Formats: sequence, C-alpha cells, structure tokens
Amino acid sequence: MYRFLLTPRWLSGTALAVAAVAVCVWLGSWQLGRFEDKVSSHREISRSVADAGAIAPLGELLGPDRPQVTTDTVGRAVTVSGTFDQEHQLLVPNRELDGKQGYYVLTPLRTDDGRTVAVVRGWAPGTPTEGASAAALAPAGEVTVAGRLQAGETSGSGGAVAGGLPAGQLGTINKAALLNKLSYDGWYDGWVSADSVPTGLTPVPTVQPQGGNGLTLRAFQNLGYTLEWFVFGGFVVFMWFRLVRREAEAEQDRALGLDPVLE
Repeated sequence: MYRFLLTPRWLSGTALAVAAVAVCVWLGSWQLGRFEDKVSSHREISRSVADAGAIAPLGELLGPDRPQVTTDTVGRAVTVSGTFDQEHQLLVPNRELDGKQGYYVLTPLRTDDGRTVAVVRGWAPGTPTEGASAAALAPAGEVTVAGRLQAGETSGSGGAVAGGLPAGQLGTINKAALLNKLSYDGWYDGWVSADSVPTGLTPVPTVQPQGGNGLTLRAFQNLGYTLEWFVFGGFVVFMWFRLVRREAEAEQDRALGLDPVLE
C-alpha cells in the first residue's frame, strides 16, 4: 500500500519535507539559544545588584585578566586609594539628575598601583560657567575613595557631547576621551562615582549600560519566534502524514476497484 513512497515524486517530496523540518528545528534552536543568552545576562546583572553591597578594592574587580567593566561589575561598591590630580579637574556638562540640568565634577585619581581612575566627585546644577564655585578642589594628599563602579559612556549615552567644548570640560566619560585630555599611562576602564561628596554637590547614581538588564521584550520575542519555528516544523510533519494517508487510501480504493472512472 505504501510502495508509492518509493516513486520519484514522493521521494523528492519527502526529502523537501525533511529539509523544511530540519531548517525549522535549526532556526527554533537558534532563537532559543538567543533567549537563553539574554536570560543568562539578566541573571548576571541580578547577581551584580545583589553583590553591590559587598565592597571590593577596584584593583580586584578590574585586574589584568578582566580589565573592562561588565554587566556583573557595573554598580559594584568599590574602594580605591591614591592622590587626586588637582590641576587637571574636569567638568562634564549636560548631565541630568532628578529632572534638572547640571554637570559632573570629575577628578583623576592617581592610584597606588600607578594607574589612574576617573572619579566623579558629584553633580552640580546649572552649567559649569554658572556654578563653578560648587566644583571645589579635590583634597590634597593620600585619600581613599568609596563609590560605585560605572561603565564608560558611549556617544549614545544620555548627555554625552561629541566635542567642541572649552578647555577643562569633557563631553563623554570613557578611556579614549580621557586619554585625549590627559595622556596618563594605564587608565582604569569606566569610572567611579564617589559616595561621599563635597558640600554643594550631589552623589551620582549608578547608570546601567545601554542594553537594559538583559531580559527585555526583545528577549521574549526570541522565545516567541522559537515556538513559531517549532510549530512550523510540526505542521510540515502533520501535512506530510496527512498526504501519505490520503494517498494510501486512494491506493487502497484503486486496489478494490473503487477508483472513479474519468469520462
């Protein structure tokens, strides 16, 4: 009854159905993998939030084997010791806090291990020219700063300015921009937002890097696409079996002489 499956027409149709199912399974597995990657990223960020209260030396979080700020280190509480470079304090304009425009006060800190970290000592309202008095000089001598590790800004970060700023101002807080201003050897990646700020300044809250917390609507779209591809693959299998059954019934009818005669 099923000898028709060995005919060229059915062999080619079966091969096409198998290929279609294989493609659907591969695409569904790929979308599922992307969803799992985003869930894993979300869990890493959740763990970093849970660990944020555990203070760690900056050099332990950003060492030679892990030099960049990642989703599991951003927002971590850190301490770093060194000496502020009072002569090269920078003001970072166009930064909003609690719905008000203002600027950051950034001072390089030369650490004990010879590297330099950008420390944002607080936020002040207004523009740098209007409120420069709020940007008090950093303390002299050896200090220990406690704060939150922040990721380097990009051109798409809120408030970032590409260029055209007067001397003493910085548009984007990242290693490349800092190197253009101050050619120190060995800048730490990212920057530190100080917890304790001078009078007139406000602490800067942790800013999550672009991309969200890893579990966004797009992640669930990947899960939806996974189900769609698997359903498509199942539909192909269902249709193949239905066509085989109909052809087998037709073969049986012909064997019994019930095949309709065409006039």
